[in-house]
Amino acid sequence: MKKNIPINYTDRDFNSIKKALVEHARRYYPDTYRDFNEASFGSLMLDTAAYIGDVLSFYLDYHANESFLETAIEKENIINLSKNMGYKYSESITAYGECDFYVNVPASAGSPDLAYAPVLKHGAELSSVDGGRYMLLEDIDFSDPNNLIVVSEVDDTTGSPTFFAIKATGQIKSGFIEESLVEVGDFERFLSVEVEDDNISEVVSIEDEEGHVYYEVEHLSQDVIYVNVSNRNSDKHSVKNIMKPLSVPRRFTVDHFPGSVEIQFGQGSDMEILSGSYLDPSKVAMRQFGREHISNTYLDPTNFTSTEKMGISPSNTTLSIRYRKDDVENVNASPNSINSVVVSEMQFVNESQLVLSKVSDVRESLECLNEFQIVGDMSVPSEEEVRIRAKNSFSAQNRAVTKQDYVSMAYSMPSRFGAIKRARVEVDKDSFKRNINMFIISEDLDGFLTDPSITLKNNLKNWITNYKMMGDTFDIIEARIVNFGIDFEFLPARNYTKSEATAICVRELQEFFRIKPEIGEAIYINDIYKTLNDLDAVVDVTDVTIRSLSGAGYSSISYDVDENLSLDGRTLVLPSDFIYEIKYPLVDIRGTTL
Repeated sequence: MKKNIPINYTDRDFNSIKKALVEHARRYYPDTYRDFNEASFGSLMLDTAAYIGDVLSFYLDYHANESFLETAIEKENIINLSKNMGYKYSESITAYGECDFYVNVPASAGSPDLAYAPVLKHGAELSSVDGGRYMLLEDIDFSDPNNLIVVSEVDDTTGSPTFFAIKATGQIKSGFIEESLVEVGDFERFLSVEVEDDNISEVVSIEDEEGHVYYEVEHLSQDVIYVNVSNRNSDKHSVKNIMKPLSVPRRFTVDHFPGSVEIQFGQGSDMEILSGSYLDPSKVAMRQFGREHISNTYLDPTNFTSTEKMGISPSNTTLSIRYRKDDVENVNASPNSINSVVVSEMQFVNESQLVLSKVSDVRESLECLNEFQIVGDMSVPSEEEVRIRAKNSFSAQNRAVTKQDYVSMAYSMPSRFGAIKRARVEVDKDSFKRNINMFIISEDLDGFLTDPSITLKNNLKNWITNYKMMGDTFDIIEARIVNFGIDFEFLPARNYTKSEATAICVRELQEFFRIKPEIGEAIYINDIYKTLNDLDAVVDVTDVTIRSLSGAGYSSISYDVDENLSLDGRTLVLPSDFIYEIKYPLVDIRGTTL
């Protein structure tokens, strides 16, 4: 009786498979087949079987490797696996920056007639000397009192000004708008539309023949987005836009691929909206104290059975898809290279009451110039970069659970809704519901810390509400600013004069405190000693004293330094809702030589 030898499943390449087949034939068929010559027919059969086994082994390994993000090598597979982890891939090479805009307005009684100061609408197209194209991201109001106004023309006889030049600054980004028309036939669930074009940065808008607008969302189950509304409140100069929640039954997602984008719609139809079978968010939202809008966060789960649609899919219409793209490899722009306004739209208040010729002159006077360079990321994410970003995205998961999650979401709020300089989150231990307190602070145009505006806090609350856990309650609170001055006493080096050594020390401390601290961050006095002692102009620092500054030009808070010093005198401790600032370093930092 022949003894069965176990099959060695590690033989997976051509040579090892053929060797195993030969040994098998010699062991089990010694009297049947003996011709193992390389030129024999039997050898041909063995080679064929080994060849097939080698190919099959390769494809098995390939499919196994390409099924996991860590081992995949094909970029398309890496992108697809990353999307399953929540990472949004894009090959956009968009550049961002600021551009200055100028108009000439007529004079009236020796002053600029601001009735002729227009609003330059967002979407204006600009061009550079290198052929790059750029878009204005926001409306620019030339009547803003913060704009720079200078005399541009005077009357030769009287010397009185006849025209004033107004300078305003706006945010721009690279690219221009293209439009693609896509015909859609009968209703199809989860309709997918592909737009083939190179360097598509984003889908700007989608509209059908009936005028229905479709909105981009992160995922089809998201039924609420935030739209920009111009801020007309008193703080409009610091916060230009207000976030407003908008329920969007017509929505889509976008997946970016090399050379194309894929647009995905939901599974519902227009008839379901007309018949009233589509889910109405206002009917499933649970009542929450202090909540002013409906979001996808607070939903009554008992009412989800009324629909399973994830948005409306268009049918029997033509979609107008507008998207932004770049047609140059280098989207960056050097200073003073963007100098032409290609397309623009201006609006005037009460234009019908203005002199038409003067309005025309203002429109024709529009000019632009970028003072600083326009910079963007010029590199397409590599395979390894996509892997790393996907892991980070999966860890965050667009939600706020931990304290750090809340801080991260606060910093991720788009800057058009207001800029947050620092944020800190603490759990209110005295609160019955363990309320979350988020302390924030802003920065003014001069770089000084300032209280956030009411509009900014409302925008931030709306932003975070979309990501927080259902049971969490939180408050947005402005951090308390406290100003300090620093006095130090030191022995200068012999080859430095007292004034030179003092100036060097002040400049070094100015640089040391240049980066704003975190909210609740203490002042470590030993670091000040070390910073000064490391200077060549200093032999030794004998004393460092921190003094509280309040009153005119400073914060209204007077802080007791002696009471809040650590026992060893090395650390000035601040409460978790305080943030310090050395406001005027050249004045507030004083040095005395021995």
